[in-house]
Amino acid sequence: RMSRHAQQLRDHDINPCVAETDASRKCMDDHNYNKDMCTAYFLKYKSCRKFWHDIMMQRRRNGVKPEMPSAEERKKILESMG
Repeated sequence: RMSRHAQQLRDHDINPCVAETDASRKCMDDHNYNKDMCTAYFLKYKSCRKFWHDIMMQRRRNGVKPEMPSAEERKKILESMG
């Protein structure tokens, strides 16, 4: 059974970067944990986290709840950006 924290990290409504997390982990598995081979995946993950963190902070400042948009809402935000 997964810990509550681990479950939250797998929850697409809580963690907007599940796909990036999985891709980084798979790259590490595929390349025998040679980080140099996975730099692009790490950068994608970092930019995902930064992007959604900035949106969350903006929503917090504006008093929008929940602070992290749901998976469905995030999809619409990304689509509206092209």
